[in-house]
Amino acid sequence: METFIDPRTLARVKDMPLIAKTVAEGFLHGLQPSQQRGIGIEFSQYRSYEPGDELNRIDWKLFARSDRYFVHEAERESETKIWFVLDASASMAHQSQDNQTQIIDSNWSKFDYSRHLIATLAYLALKQGDSVGFIGLSTASLSFLPPQGGDQQWHAILQQLHSISPGNKFPDKRLLTKHINEVQKPGLVFFLSDFYQVDNEISDLLTHIGHGQSEVVALHMQCNDELVFPYKGAVRFQDLESNEQVLISATTAKASYLQAMQAHLLSIKKHLSKSQVNYYQVNTSDPLDQVLFDYLSLRAKGLD
Repeated sequence: METFIDPRTLARVKDMPLIAKTVAEGFLHGLQPSQQRGIGIEFSQYRSYEPGDELNRIDWKLFARSDRYFVHEAERESETKIWFVLDASASMAHQSQDNQTQIIDSNWSKFDYSRHLIATLAYLALKQGDSVGFIGLSTASLSFLPPQGGDQQWHAILQQLHSISPGNKFPDKRLLTKHINEVQKPGLVFFLSDFYQVDNEISDLLTHIGHGQSEVVALHMQCNDELVFPYKGAVRFQDLESNEQVLISATTAKASYLQAMQAHLLSIKKHLSKSQVNYYQVNTSDPLDQVLFDYLSLRAKGLD
């Protein structure tokens, strides 16, 4: 990969399609011929051209970049059905803060970061011939877009991502039964959430999905200040979903908070591991293309 794109620079660009295409195409251009795997689909394997190979198997874009002839060694037998499920509850609107009170200019919330990550992954999947669907979850609204392929589907997903906004709480699992049945069919499910939940409601939903025939990947979206707790002095915190407020001494509370956070993360990982749900932690302070590259590289090695 080339130099990672600063998330604050990206955040100043309001055009989501431009950001998604820039990051996705940068990732594709950075691939080496030996890299094989994408997001649940196989990047075609390459080998050097040999006399007798069919000319229509030559990758001309790769030739233009390398001045060498490579052919596709194998093509996928069928498309993969990929779902993106986005937690649109109010807590996802949180974004990192600077000096306790001043929100960093041009920084993304967990929700905005998730939307751009979905748009980028969807672009990659659709370009490789897969079908992509989307579900947005909150008690305020439920967005549902059945999986299809092609450029029009990417624009349809962008419209869904543009129209949805974080609000209220995570919906009751009983309201999602019909859609859960859809995502349990063979395919790949990406679930993006901050996992602020009551009685393991989100983890239990993923467990239910994981009991189907789909591979499930949980992308845990977290801001940097949730992970390092940079606050000092007296700080008033507000729960974005219940509006409950609490005034604490940040210096006194830091150690116990970090300990509780580690316990929380371990609990989620254990819960999902038992259900064979792959878990990956995303820090929204990291550049989007770095997160994409690191995750897909890990996936290519079969380690997630």
